[in-house]
Amino acid sequence: MQKLVDKLKKAKHCVVFTGAGSSTLAGIRDFRGKDGLYTEYDAEKMFHIDYFKNNPRYFYNHARKLFYELDKIEPCIVHTEVARLENLGIIKRIITQNIDMLHQKAGSQNVIELHGSPYIHSCLSCGKQFSFSQIKEIVDRDEVPYCDTCGGLIKPNAVFFGEQLPIDAIQDATNESKAADLMLILGSTLVVQPAASMPLYTIQCGGEIVIVNNQPTPLDHHAVLKYESLGEVFEFLRENLN
Repeated sequence: MQKLVDKLKKAKHCVVFTGAGSSTLAGIRDFRGKDGLYTEYDAEKMFHIDYFKNNPRYFYNHARKLFYELDKIEPCIVHTEVARLENLGIIKRIITQNIDMLHQKAGSQNVIELHGSPYIHSCLSCGKQFSFSQIKEIVDRDEVPYCDTCGGLIKPNAVFFGEQLPIDAIQDATNESKAADLMLILGSTLVVQPAASMPLYTIQCGGEIVIVNNQPTPLDHHAVLKYESLGEVFEFLRENLN
């Protein structure tokens, strides 16, 4: 792990790329792990935009615990250390696949959310926006939220299957990935496209990637360093990188 410390100290433009595994230490289940959400829920029903439009209750029934308890969850050592290293100027940007808002809660300022977040919800008919807390009140009453202006169905501004990723976020993340001389990939299986292409931009532009994940990824053979335990790595960084 000292090799990682040395690389971080030398990096001129270090970018962090995080997936669901980076939040498991905070108590949030990942998707594709052995105890992940997809072992319990039908992902095509839960997160597909077409199914959501026709059967929104399926999503909101299950999302009550998955989405609408996020305000009670505190960042873990991964989020707090990334924020600390960002504050020190060692990390320049965070690209995240996560929708849990924990990077911001930990204090990170430069976060690109590739898959959006439920911080804001929008009416699918008229576009009126609602806050997380407004929708949480409705969902906690076991109700499906509908717009109080036009009666349209309300959806969190997180990207579902069948929807396009935000163009601005993709472009921003692509530019950052190409500029990175070092990318830390934290808790991602690197199988969800186009997000998983970001490390390839770093490699193609001459940068190095470091992977910390407890499952194999398609880019393991490209990594200059590979670790399995996020907890151990970030405890080491907390003690040895100041």
